[in-house]
Amino acid sequence: MLYDILQDEEFATILTNHATDILYYLFEKNQEFGVLVDLKQVEFDPMLPQDIYEKLPEFTLFLLMNYTYESAILKDGVLRFEAGFGSENFGSVVTVPIGAILQIIVDETPIFVNLTATVPKQQTKPKSSMEALLSNPENRRFLKKD
Repeated sequence: MLYDILQDEEFATILTNHATDILYYLFEKNQEFGVLVDLKQVEFDPMLPQDIYEKLPEFTLFLLMNYTYESAILKDGVLRFEAGFGSENFGSVVTVPIGAILQIIVDETPIFVNLTATVPKQQTKPKSSMEALLSNPENRRFLKKD
């Protein structure tokens, strides 16, 4: 049953909406926070140098504090912020889809957990034009009968 819930797109949407509401709340309260994210879903612009990127764990914690917090924006289902990486403080804009956030953390305590963030999304195989046509029973009349 739990597996079915975690696979349910509607449940994932509920958690994403909840995370969005929490993030808006934290911004309204001017509260710095951290996000634990699934790195596979994160984009960097410019891309991090390979030696820095390879050192980041699969689930990376970004602390939105000081300038990183001030640069943060929540828009169109993504959290975007500027951050510096490595000893040379390589600057990059980080784009995190809200659905990729595993945890939202305040003062070292998780206040939100998204159990669906790492669940692979089910891929639906695209239908061929014939399958699409035949998916409507009324279209079967167009089939040639021998």
